Amino acid sequence: MRRYLLHRLIALGLSLAVASVLIFSVVELVPGDPASYMLGTGAQPETVAALRQQMGLDLPLPLRYLHWVGGVLTGDLGHSFTYKTPVAGMILDRVQVSLPLAVMALALSVAIALPIGMFAAARLGRPGDTIMMGATQIGISLPNFWFAMLLVLLFAVRLRLLPAGGFPGWDHPLAALKSLILPAIALALPQAAILARVLRSALAETLGQDYIRTARAKGLSRSQALRRHALRNALIPVVTILGMQFSFLLAGAIIIENVFYLPGLGRLIFQAITQRDLIVVQSAVLVLVAAVILVTFLVDLTYAAIDPRLRQR
Repeated sequence: MRRYLLHRLIALGLSLAVASVLIFSVVELVPGDPASYMLGTGAQPETVAALRQQMGLDLPLPLRYLHWVGGVLTGDLGHSFTYKTPVAGMILDRVQVSLPLAVMALALSVAIALPIGMFAAARLGRPGDTIMMGATQIGISLPNFWFAMLLVLLFAVRLRLLPAGGFPGWDHPLAALKSLILPAIALALPQAAILARVLRSALAETLGQDYIRTARAKGLSRSQALRRHALRNALIPVVTILGMQFSFLLAGAIIIENVFYLPGLGRLIFQAITQRDLIVVQSAVLVLVAAVILVTFLVDLTYAAIDPRLRQR
């Protein structure tokens, strides 16, 4: 197990190093000069040069990369060119919205997908299986932003049960949670449909194994064999999808955040790109990539917990 853990930690470190180089390179290749953009087209060349020097844009690219990475390693993500505030503080404020939203959406996704996937797997080839898989196909096909607007029309405009958008902050916990319910549902629906189909397929494959037939021969019903024996062995592909979904929900909710006017990480990156605030883009994307890599690392550890054979590698 120690060797397995050491290999995964080394892979995590190398992934972060490569990701930092790629993120810095891609952002730097974006055309246009941030200093010229901030000052406007009528700015004097001397003023632009002075601002470039102040922003550190006159330094060679390798030196700028080392300064940036050195700051990241010490917890200093730099200062926003636009807002003149520490980037770390801006990201922390936005994470307080994006992370709870992702966790709520993932929890809803699992709560919806688990019974649907197990129900369909217990009735393979029957009408119940066909109906459930048809419903999940519809869930995958529906655009989440369109579904989000339907939720707003129903629960916010007509029923007036939940807010249509905005985020009051965690100083008001109940109001904050209520503001995240609709976006979490909008994000969870397509993810639950995907997860249910994966779970159903994994269970269908597992139910054909010899040990399941043995369990059935000992008197267990199909549903009992599924719950007691098949489910655990079908979890590895499900855990993989869960890790990918959490990464998507954390980093890819920009459309939903804009629909509900949520000040999350996705919206921060979008605003920073439009304002050419490169240091915010670099640091925020690196935080998201680090979160994805960390989730992948935790998924690998979960694999080892589910299947002890992986610990021997």
